[in-house]
Amino acid sequence: MTEHRARKRFGQNFLRDQGIIDRIGRAIRPQASDALVEIGPGQGALTEQLVASGAPLTLVELDRDLIPILEGQFSGHEHVTLLQADALKTDFASLYPEQKLRIVGNLPYNISTPLIFHLLAQHGRVKDMHFMLQKEVVDRLAAKPNTKAYGRLSVMTQYYCQVESLFEVPPEAFTPRPKVTSAVVRLTPFDPLPCPANNAEHLQALVRDAFNQRRKTLRNGLKTQASAEQIEAAGVDPGTRPETLELADFVRLSNALCPSG
Repeated sequence: MTEHRARKRFGQNFLRDQGIIDRIGRAIRPQASDALVEIGPGQGALTEQLVASGAPLTLVELDRDLIPILEGQFSGHEHVTLLQADALKTDFASLYPEQKLRIVGNLPYNISTPLIFHLLAQHGRVKDMHFMLQKEVVDRLAAKPNTKAYGRLSVMTQYYCQVESLFEVPPEAFTPRPKVTSAVVRLTPFDPLPCPANNAEHLQALVRDAFNQRRKTLRNGLKTQASAEQIEAAGVDPGTRPETLELADFVRLSNALCPSG
């Protein structure tokens, strides 16, 4: 394999532990009938297991210097497509239009949250997602109300997906070693949504504004969006803080303020 030095600006930490690689593969269980997408394949540690399934697979890699390495490993497989692109700017919905996607990735810590929001916006085209993330991010994805980790990412991810935190991955599983513990999470988009909002964009803006000043009460944090009377009329206490609200409370408030789509 061609030597490649991990680049800090791309947030690269290459997975080396074969036991962890095998465990991720068992969690995904790729089938030949799937439509697979791997974000940030790096040097192809997990890619080999995805390729072995025989399923159509698109690799989305930003680092140009990794492209020759990946081509050398996988160019002989007709079902593998290599795409040198920024995942944050990739239209995933255009890939394999006849099937829902199964998306996999060891996501760089510096883009994980915006990338998840980018993918949630395309949730209707996704069957499931398996990601390696900083454990702190996985904790936020799965967080429940009245916890420190609960916030905008928790609410909006749980609006669109079932969230399953699968297992932790220690720093020594990577080269170079990150300073934090990682974790693998499974996100499975709901179909249909169990708690639909009249307008998802309005819901997202409401949740964003509420948590932008999470120590303030809803009365103060949402004063540009709603009066205390409107919040109370939706069955929500305007004197409470956003981290106490369930997803259903946010949806009910959004629907009251935005009654039509």
